[in-house]
Amino acid sequence: MNLILLGPPGAGKGTQAQLLQHERGLVQLSTGDMLRAAVASGSELGKKAKGIMEKGELVPDGLMVGLIRDRIAQPDCAKGFILDGFPRTEAQARALDQMLAETGKKLDRVIEMEVDEKALTERIVGRYTCAVCGTGYHEKFKRPKVEGVCDVCGSKQFVRRKDDNAETMKTRMAAYRAQTEPLLPYYSGRGVLRKVDGMASMDEVHRQISGLLAGA
Repeated sequence: MNLILLGPPGAGKGTQAQLLQHERGLVQLSTGDMLRAAVASGSELGKKAKGIMEKGELVPDGLMVGLIRDRIAQPDCAKGFILDGFPRTEAQARALDQMLAETGKKLDRVIEMEVDEKALTERIVGRYTCAVCGTGYHEKFKRPKVEGVCDVCGSKQFVRRKDDNAETMKTRMAAYRAQTEPLLPYYSGRGVLRKVDGMASMDEVHRQISGLLAGA
């Protein structure tokens, strides 16, 4: 079972990928992790990627697809994979499809996590975590039982991610719409695109995704 999860930043793709990884034995493949591992390994592709990144340039699609090809050939990907962060454009999607065809594989499902942009921004901007134990909170949806005190460890120190603000979310959503949304008609045309309600609870989203995979 080979999957792609699509959705804007903060839609919960990473959480759902981890659930599928645990439940079905699929491997979540992050392009960032693959690049770092390739560079650390000193492989031929890794050396090329290192040289490009050291110049501050973007890694070309062909090199990225080559890294994915090498990664999915490893034994732990025997049950399938979930791509995280790739493809982002139609050109990358076509290159990925070509590589999978050459290796006798295919995408079984591309699942779009549909979100309400205003509600998603509210969800992201309001979140913060305990600086000591990492427990997550939200200004509106999940405040500590005692104001200013972590429910789990009792710490009074909390932190926010620097990019969890309305302006950054606006920029990231605009980039998603411009780059990634064109993938939707491409995968729809190939008959593999399905949609779930990304604003539902984590368990409900997982239930919807599992239902879609049952028919794949």
